[in-house]
Amino acid sequence: MKFLVMKKDTLIFILFVGFMLIAISAWFLLKGSDTVVFNQASNENQREIHMVTVEFKSTTKDGKKIEAYRWDPGTINIEKDEKVKLFISGINGEEHPFYIEGTDIKGSVKKGEETIVDLQFTEEGTYRLICEVHGDRAHNGPMIAYINVD
Repeated sequence: MKFLVMKKDTLIFILFVGFMLIAISAWFLLKGSDTVVFNQASNENQREIHMVTVEFKSTTKDGKKIEAYRWDPGTINIEKDEKVKLFISGINGEEHPFYIEGTDIKGSVKKGEETIVDLQFTEEGTYRLICEVHGDRAHNGPMIAYINVD
């Protein structure tokens, strides 16, 4: 039978290094829970907000199929003069042409694609992101998201 023989100083060094690795790992694991996961800033000057198109389907008691389209999240809050990059992913519906009320911003979100919109508002208020296809209840809407600028 063979035995491993170590000097006392070597054993203390190995234990110290092991303790430091455990302490550093624990610090990173505990510190990681402090990070905000959603709407995280990509840099100091521009925040990223992610939005998707969603569809709700159901059937009434009499067998009629009903559906509604929405933006998710339905409300976003930004600061006046804040630079925001809005990423809109097309999940449901083939295409959602949209405009932001009170601005010149227009675009379209297609299924399976991502549309990126740069936002910066100089005036406070509520701006509506409106899908032109699903504008009212007769067209499975209204598909409106609210952009609150404080």
